Formats: sequence, C-alpha cells, structure tokens
Amino acid sequence: MEATRVSSMISLCSYMKSRSPSLPSLNLLSSSSSLYDTKSRNLVHSKTKFPGSSICNRRRDLCMVSGSKTDGFQGSTLQGAESFFRSVLASMERVYLSRNPTANAILELVRSFGDDQICYDHLAFRTFGVHDYGIDSMARFFLDFGYTQREELRFPAKKLKALWFAPPTTSSSDSGTGVNGPLPRIFISELLVDEMSLQAQEIIKRYTKTSGNGNKYAALASALGSLTWEKPLYSDFQQLARESEYAAWTLVNGYAVNHVTISTHRLRSHLRNIKSLNQFIEENGFKLNSEGGVLKVSPDGLLLQSSTVADSISFNFSDGITESVPCSYIEFAERLVLPRYKSLPEKEIKEFHRRDGFEVGNADKIFESTSKDQLTRKAS
Repeated sequence: MEATRVSSMISLCSYMKSRSPSLPSLNLLSSSSSLYDTKSRNLVHSKTKFPGSSICNRRRDLCMVSGSKTDGFQGSTLQGAESFFRSVLASMERVYLSRNPTANAILELVRSFGDDQICYDHLAFRTFGVHDYGIDSMARFFLDFGYTQREELRFPAKKLKALWFAPPTTSSSDSGTGVNGPLPRIFISELLVDEMSLQAQEIIKRYTKTSGNGNKYAALASALGSLTWEKPLYSDFQQLARESEYAAWTLVNGYAVNHVTISTHRLRSHLRNIKSLNQFIEENGFKLNSEGGVLKVSPDGLLLQSSTVADSISFNFSDGITESVPCSYIEFAERLVLPRYKSLPEKEIKEFHRRDGFEVGNADKIFESTSKDQLTRKAS
C-alpha cells in the first residue's frame, strides 16, 4: 500500500514538473506531521447502533487548457491516464480521511449496513481568488483529464463564487466504489479577495506571494496534504476568522479536499433515501449541519442535500501557538428523477435521468458545516 502511494506521488510530481520547469518547495502537512493532531469534535455520543437561488448560466473561459486534454478515457491508449488520475484522487481521499475521523467512521458505517456500495456525487475544494490561486489553479488538473466546465454559482453575502465540472462520460470503473467508482463531479469555490477588507486582503496576498509558483501545483498539494504557502501566524488566522470563516479555513487547510459527498440514491439499502440516511447517522451519534434545516432542498424539489458538522484538528501555528481549527466534513446528496423520465422502470434509470448540477441556496447552507456556530452548537 505504501509503495503504491509513493509511486503515485512520484508520478504526480513528474506530471506537475512537466507543467513547469520550477517545482516549488511545499510545506508538507501529511497525517504523520506534527502540525496536525486529529481530533473529532462533532460526535454527540459514543454509542453505535445499526437500525433496520438559482444558478447563473453564464460560462467563462478558464485561462488554461492543456494540450493533453481529452474527451474522456476511451480506448486502451488512455487506460494509463485513467489509472493515474484515479491514483491522484485516491491520494486526495487518503489525506482527507486521515484528518477527518467522522467522515471515515460514517463511510465505514454506511458500507457495513447492507454491504452498501458507496459512490461519490462530488468532491469540493476551496481556494483564494487572488494571484491565480483561485478556481483555475485546481480546475486545470481536472480539465486535463476530460472534465467539462459547467455553471457558475454566486454567493454575494459570503463573497464567494464557484464553478462545477462534469466528469468524462466514459470510464472503465463505473461499477466500482469510492474513487474507484463512477467519477465524481468537481465543485471548486473561491473567495473574492478584492471584496474583503484591506487588512484581510493584505494577509491573504502576503501568504500567496510566499508560495512562488505554488498555484500551478494545487492538485499536487491536495494529494500530498500540503500548504503551498508558509505556515501562518495565529494572529493572521484570527483576523481572517473574524471577517470570513471561509478565508480562515483556507489559510490553514489550503487545497485539501473540503468534503466528499455520498450519492445516496446509488446505495442499495433503504439508506438510499436521504431522510433515512440522516436519521441513521444521527442515531449513531453524529451531528448534522442544521443551518436552514438538516435537509436542504432545491426549489424544484429534485436535489436533496445534508452534511455533518466539520471535525476539528489541532494546528501548530508558526508563532508556536497550538489551537483547534475546523477541518473537513462529509455531505450526502440525493438526486431525484427528472419529471420527463418518471415513467421509466427503476432498473432503467441512469444518472443522466436525474437532476444534475448544484443549487445556490443549498450550497450556501452546506458551506456553514465549517462555521463556528455549527461546530459549537449543542445537539438537539
């Protein structure tokens, strides 16, 4: 297992090196690093039991499209590309699970119930929209491997925007599980730094400038569990947290996976109903994000989402202060069948027959999974 991980990292480093002749030095934050001491903070109790706004359609051109971009993984000549791509996703997932015991526990819990196969609806990342460290920095990796840019979403109150990316339509592992199953959608958001206070702008720009060409290696940083900028001061983290929880989270977590999302309708057991899954999770001692209600429903009623509250981890700041900071969480999404396909037999229904895309209102509430209000509230 370790040899495979090292091989994958060497391959990823080689790929990123080919994109630029000067690979920057990265500040490694792996699970074995002294910077992080993982602690779960959203367990309500320890018992475990097993019971029976509309989307803006405006598209924009990304500044980079690699010449190696493909339309998918068709043909034997691209099997190596898919294998490499999935190994990178697996490394991102490994870092995510090593820091988030709640996500790890829930995945195991759901798998163990009815021997369920888990598929990911999407993976989400946060970025700083400054000095080319925003959406484009992470998107280039997925575009290179056949993903397609879709709609943009805006969150004015949070000073955020986001884009989501659809996976290639062909793949050799649609029957697998997790990162080895159907390729997930990708959701990448960015903080609109120029809309922040001058003090917050100065802090963010100071750190991104220390990263050199780190914005070119966002996927590498995510797969390694690394920051591309220097380890922050606690005072800078506090200042950003007072103005934007999103900004403070990104300062200490960088390009790490913000959350993975279980596609509930692809489960085999009765947990495929998201309301049943929410009940199951809460009965097993986990706290769900209650912002706007536990279940977030799109205006058309076809996209149902919920999420846990983020875990907290101990972070060693550069000035010697060690404090608990929010890490990541796990989300759940049920996409209902579109009205025009309602007459199809259940066995014939495919993913493209279901509601696609994202919803601003739902996503706005899901963002709150890492907020102080959610982390500190008591269970109902």
